[in-house]
Amino acid sequence: MEYFAKDWTGAPFVFLGTAHLAALGLIVLLNVWLAGFKGTAERTRRQIALIMAAVLWLNELGWHIWNYAVGQWRLDTMLPLHVCSLLVWTGGLMLLTKNYTIYEFCYFLGIGGATQALMTPDLGIYGYPHYRFFQTFISHGLIVTSAIYMTVVEGFRPTWKSLLRVAVFTNIYMGLVFLVNSALGSNYMFINHKPPTASLLDMLPEWPVYLLYLEGIGLVVFLLLYLPFAIRDWQTAHHTQTQS
Repeated sequence: MEYFAKDWTGAPFVFLGTAHLAALGLIVLLNVWLAGFKGTAERTRRQIALIMAAVLWLNELGWHIWNYAVGQWRLDTMLPLHVCSLLVWTGGLMLLTKNYTIYEFCYFLGIGGATQALMTPDLGIYGYPHYRFFQTFISHGLIVTSAIYMTVVEGFRPTWKSLLRVAVFTNIYMGLVFLVNSALGSNYMFINHKPPTASLLDMLPEWPVYLLYLEGIGLVVFLLLYLPFAIRDWQTAHHTQTQS
């Protein structure tokens, strides 16, 4: 039970340590392996999607059970209002239903947000092999993987309108979450103030100015994620003009 203990006495998480790099490497290998299922039978792809959705949801349920068991489950911290927490549930639904609207958000917000969480996970004292270590990398790793899977294997792709829709809705969602935070005294999405622990936000100005920086960073990330498709579309258009 020591691996599930609230007061973990083992080694703390080490940024870019052996365990961190190994976890990131396994996620990359998983994505490379799944890419090989492109063009396989619908039944096989559906089984893979079902497994990923089940792992996403069961892992998230386990996270809530663990927090309840150690006395940490509270309304101001455990509601699925953080982007990644929300995408765990919607990402599983996307895998099962192949819903394109959900895919748009999973592609931009999922890959953009969860990748940052994988690179700089908020694990504190919970290093390998504590349960919290595995839960974090499984959750965020599969958020990224599910979006990549739908893109590479199922053939989905975002458009410029997708980028616009995600950007607009995200700002509306942030406004709603701000109201929830104000009512509960919470700080979901870290939009009411900076987190108390060290984070990348410490490099930015104080509230509310850092929100403007986050808007700019988010837009850059969205554009970078769309860049491969923009280049492909330009190449296709250029080839068509050349042929004509």
